[in-house]
Amino acid sequence: MSDDPTAEATPAPGRTYVENKPPRGVYVRVFIYVVATHALLAFMSLIFIIAKNR
Repeated sequence: MSDDPTAEATPAPGRTYVENKPPRGVYVRVFIYVVATHALLAFMSLIFIIAKNR
């Protein structure tokens, strides 16, 4: 057993790790966050409009 902790994390010789896709679910989470923030903004705007007209 080697004392070098990086020895286990390195890929095999001749192979390089290329990350060309984002992790699973990133697009779904971003879409949910965008929709949620827009809904929150619309709700807050509605509250301000109602308060202003009273």
